[in-house]
Amino acid sequence: MKAILDWLDDRTGYRGILHEALFERIPGGARWRYVWGSTLTFAIAVQFITGVILWAAYSANAQGAWESVYYIQYEMWGGWLLRGIHHYMAHVTVILLLLHLMQVVIDGAYRAPREVNFWFGLGLLGLVLGLSLTGYLLPWDQKGYWATKVATSIAAITPFIGPELQKFAIGGPEYGHHTLTRFFALHAGIIPGAIVALIVGHIYLFRRHGITVTDPDRAPDTTFWPDQVFRDAVAMLAVMVTVLILVFATGGAELGAPADPTEPYAAARPEWYFMFLFQWLKYFPAGWEVVGAMIIPGAIVTVVALMPIIGNWQMGHRFNLGLVSALILGIGLLTVAAYREDGADEDFQIAKEQAEEAAHRVRELAAAPTGIPPTGALELIRSDPLTQGPKLFASNCASCHAYQGHDGLGQPRVDEQSAADLHGFGSREWVEGLFDPDRVGSEEYFGGTAFSRGDMVRFVQRGIPNAWSDEQRAELEYVMKWLSAEADLPYQEDLEEAESADIERGRAAVVDEVVDCTRCHVVYGQGEAEGPDLTGWGSRDWVLRMLQDPTHPTLYGEENDRMPAFGADGILTEAEMGLIVDWLRQDWYQATEEEQ
Repeated sequence: MKAILDWLDDRTGYRGILHEALFERIPGGARWRYVWGSTLTFAIAVQFITGVILWAAYSANAQGAWESVYYIQYEMWGGWLLRGIHHYMAHVTVILLLLHLMQVVIDGAYRAPREVNFWFGLGLLGLVLGLSLTGYLLPWDQKGYWATKVATSIAAITPFIGPELQKFAIGGPEYGHHTLTRFFALHAGIIPGAIVALIVGHIYLFRRHGITVTDPDRAPDTTFWPDQVFRDAVAMLAVMVTVLILVFATGGAELGAPADPTEPYAAARPEWYFMFLFQWLKYFPAGWEVVGAMIIPGAIVTVVALMPIIGNWQMGHRFNLGLVSALILGIGLLTVAAYREDGADEDFQIAKEQAEEAAHRVRELAAAPTGIPPTGALELIRSDPLTQGPKLFASNCASCHAYQGHDGLGQPRVDEQSAADLHGFGSREWVEGLFDPDRVGSEEYFGGTAFSRGDMVRFVQRGIPNAWSDEQRAELEYVMKWLSAEADLPYQEDLEEAESADIERGRAAVVDEVVDCTRCHVVYGQGEAEGPDLTGWGSRDWVLRMLQDPTHPTLYGEENDRMPAFGADGILTEAEMGLIVDWLRQDWYQATEEEQ
């Protein structure tokens, strides 16, 4: 073995390199405050290692990016841990870099002959923030997509070249596949390469000029090995333990719903280290954004870059310390203000909650036995009644109808309710309310419609209580069970199976002389067509026909009261009507306990 190492040393001189690196003299002895540079290098190395492994499972295209990240997070062995380490180490890297730069400024280690090294550090900070910005988009989820869209739109306000600069950044006129591949090239290739070059240059210059020691006589001189190496190793271990705690406490990095350019996303926010800029730009009115986004920040960055020159004077160093303190305080206050405003913003909190629900839902759908379709995960959301149904209801139905008193999305209705509340439509409870004299004429059913004083309301309010016999009222209980069973609601299957005999009794009673609904309705081809055909009433097909054209002779015909013909008039597609109907019927995929 010694012969091999001797041969290797003869060819490479590695022993001399190690000796120079490990036995560098440290004036004043090893100190804990010197660990920031080493821990920062360690954090970046962890980022590179985990990033390369993630790269092996990642697909940088608009129809495969989210799907590949889902695979990493939920199917690849240890993928959630790996991605979590990569995610949270990125946060820690920003903190370590800022601490390192603060130490440099406090110790005056930016002054001659270390100016270039300080500028390398500023460049490293910019590149690390660039890594965060480009990496934010790579999962191709709603949060990353819309936050990146907002961030890159700032480029558009650049004087003279703004629109072209934005187009260059996103790879064309629209955000899409080329935006993703361009950001991935920056994140996985160009920026890491530049970071490596700066780190190598930074270390070279650090070795050339040595450690800046403010009090070299505090203790005897030591060497880098073993005292400082021990401190650096402990600090690196503390960083790794902190990251692992964050990963295990949160379950890893977040993955939202797939990016959907057609779906507005009000919950988009940058990462915490960009929140101060997000808040800062709020204070500039339209037309003045360039001042807040470029002119003032550009001036501040210029002054910070000139610190090595300003710091050559005693008062200059104090100015630099004051500037850094003011920047830290200002950034902190702006960040706190941003989170406080979000916490008090009811609309944002609702949007955030909806985003979390959508993210949970798409993960549930992706984990279903059918998995992710070839058309991509976005199709899971677009074809899901649970998520799309309430949106379509709110935009097309809530101007007249309510859903449990709201617009379907949990928001108060804008217009006055003028048609029935459709929550639980067709269910046993809904049908019982339809035959309740106190409720049938209320806004819950026909109160806001032209039928509020029609035959059905009069029949329930006057006919049943006053003209019907006890026998008829008793049979009505079975008729209501039959009518609800005609809706064939998935969530009533067990109930209807248990009461199948009662339902059959109601089926017979509805056409016999005791109850005889055929005097006003057609039932299984029998009766008069004054009201809607009750055959299959409330079923998926029946409700779809109602949405398609309520003026059809088997429905309301010429007596239709303002109900639009959503299908016949081309207001909604067949698929959209199906999503509304399935949502009303609560007919959507739900994972079983075994699948969960």
